[in-house]
Amino acid sequence: MPSTSIQRTQTGVRIESSLLKVLKGLAEYTDLTLGDLLEGIVLHAFEGKEPFSAGTREVIEQLKTVYGCELSALDSHKLVEKQ
Repeated sequence: MPSTSIQRTQTGVRIESSLLKVLKGLAEYTDLTLGDLLEGIVLHAFEGKEPFSAGTREVIEQLKTVYGCELSALDSHKLVEKQ
């Protein structure tokens, strides 16, 4: 499949610490940059598609254990930052 030329924008997104560690670990595991991983997740989500295979989801669960990430989809939009 041919490559698509794009323009990227640098952003300063705030994200929960253990979730970021899992994402960075997953990016390393999949040999992607963090930005490429996030773009792929979002593009899949926009089309209602599953972004990860069963094997990758197992790796994610392992990374969540390693980094102490106990968050789930049920926590989405309910996180409150400590003051």
